[in-house]
Amino acid sequence: MEQKSDTFLANAATAMNDTAAAQRRDIMAAFTPIIRQQSIDGFSSYEPTRKHLKRVRQHTLNHLAHYLAEFETQALANGNHVHFARTPQELNSTVLDICQQHSARRIAKGKSMVTEETGLTAELEKAGLQVIETDLGEYIVQQAGETPSHIVGPALHKSADDVRQLFLDIHPLGERELEHTSDMVAEAREVLRTHFLQAEVGIIGANALIAENGYAMLVTNEGNGDLCANLPPVLVICTTIDRVLPRAEDATAMLRLLVRSATGQPQTCYTSFYSGPRRAQDQDGPVEVHIVLLDNERSDILDSEYRGILECLRCGACLNHCPIYQSVGGHAYGWVYQGPMGSVLTPLLTSLEQSAALPNACTACGRCEEVCPADIPLPAMLRDLRAREYTEKLTPARWRFGIAAHAWLAQRPRLYHSLSGIAVKLLRLLGRRKGYLRHLPFAGGWSSQRDFPAPQAATFMQQLHDKQRRERQRHEH
Repeated sequence: MEQKSDTFLANAATAMNDTAAAQRRDIMAAFTPIIRQQSIDGFSSYEPTRKHLKRVRQHTLNHLAHYLAEFETQALANGNHVHFARTPQELNSTVLDICQQHSARRIAKGKSMVTEETGLTAELEKAGLQVIETDLGEYIVQQAGETPSHIVGPALHKSADDVRQLFLDIHPLGERELEHTSDMVAEAREVLRTHFLQAEVGIIGANALIAENGYAMLVTNEGNGDLCANLPPVLVICTTIDRVLPRAEDATAMLRLLVRSATGQPQTCYTSFYSGPRRAQDQDGPVEVHIVLLDNERSDILDSEYRGILECLRCGACLNHCPIYQSVGGHAYGWVYQGPMGSVLTPLLTSLEQSAALPNACTACGRCEEVCPADIPLPAMLRDLRAREYTEKLTPARWRFGIAAHAWLAQRPRLYHSLSGIAVKLLRLLGRRKGYLRHLPFAGGWSSQRDFPAPQAATFMQQLHDKQRRERQRHEH
């Protein structure tokens, strides 16, 4: 998938002008935190599990080479083929080679952020293969020619009417109304059934890799992952090197946190562990299984101060609680990963120069760190990326000048207080009639979207000094 995160500000402006989509985001922002909180409140072991998983993930990353080697050994013993890809291009090439070795023309694909990251579908289609996304949300955005807007709910930006019209346009099934959501789901199931049965290769992701037994764990709510894995004769599992965990019990601990934070469920509808190709006594399952593990800068991230981002569970909780994501939606971020975790991960996987606007897409409210089940210090990482952006002179010169001027003033408290006092009086004078200012000098972009309350007659420090002066006078008398 081509990265266009450098256009964040333009994308955000466009998104905020789409009032219908903004209303849907407001609804999501209202109820998703409530659902998550209710689920967590009903899980008495949430904090102990969170702390346990934090220790396990840190230990695993500290010994990543060891656990990857153990996983590879066990996976090979189970009859799998294991491939390591350093770059997105290597992963795409590996998967294409597997498909061509089996003369495959039809691919049934499950939801996978990794293959979004590498642009796998587009590469397979260039080679003449038919690739059908089978997760309902992914299927909708694929058929609409769009990209996912949320790492968990790819089609959250689409309304029911959007989906209804899309299905009426693309499915040659004759006259029908699709009046209810259930009608649309049933139609998608009918159309996708043919693709499941005809596919020669199935491609899925993995939420975790288990070192001790070589298994891959996948969680879904639709069961499409199992159909992709078990119906085609060849299965390809694409994931990243940081998904490995030492033991099966660690994967289930992660599952308890992931699902509650992602959808508010105690568990997903389908949790599957894939061991390898079918055995002689098995009635179904793939004949051949390939596991492709992608690095793509993760080894470098592991050796950096941002290594904590590799502990991300991809639950989407930080997106659901982020005021910036709620205001602009996922497409504004311009690439695979959105919200706070995307604002950290995208610059690390691509370059800070290409995505310098993303670390600034933050109000510093801290909600992302508060709700993160992996306890990742996202605000600190975003601040550090902004500091790097400043030192590397990636921000516009006028912004750097403004920051430098503020820093210069902050080192001179008396001058700072004097100038801020003058500014407060001036702003109060400008907004005295309405009680607010619709246009702020030198801040047109900010005030174009919101009103600024007219300040009080004095700054906080001036009021504090006045109070202290009155108290001294009272004591003297």
